[in-house]
Amino acid sequence: MSKPAATKPPKSRPRDRSPLYRLIAAGQLVHRALLEPALSRGLAPGDDALLYLLAARPLSETDLMSETGLDAARLGPHLGQLVALGHVERRAIGAHLLPHYALTKKGKRLAQELEGHWDEIERALLGDLKPRQRRIFGRRLLRLASLLGA
Repeated sequence: MSKPAATKPPKSRPRDRSPLYRLIAAGQLVHRALLEPALSRGLAPGDDALLYLLAARPLSETDLMSETGLDAARLGPHLGQLVALGHVERRAIGAHLLPHYALTKKGKRLAQELEGHWDEIERALLGDLKPRQRRIFGRRLLRLASLLGA
């Protein structure tokens, strides 16, 4: 009786060459690069998202909770810090004078700076892609997020 032929395990590619590994590494670097200008100005991670939301229009705390998914206990310190730094002010708006949060001039300038930084990083990512390739890339990222439950 002959010995069964030894089977070789499938040749695997080093993980650091896989597209998924590179996506994760790039995502971490991009996240760090996006946070740097905010952190250097005394903001906490997530404060930039509040600035972006408030750049569009004043919002109530309820609206901000809905948009960010934060509860009042987690949102409050972020808003308090942004108010203390002079980027956001609390206003009474509407017929019932409900409190809303709005960007100050200083906050608008900062939001524009952060958005400019975001655009610069996005140009670095997509710069040499043609419009059709950008759409395909965007759809693939959405598909991946959808498959992963986002």
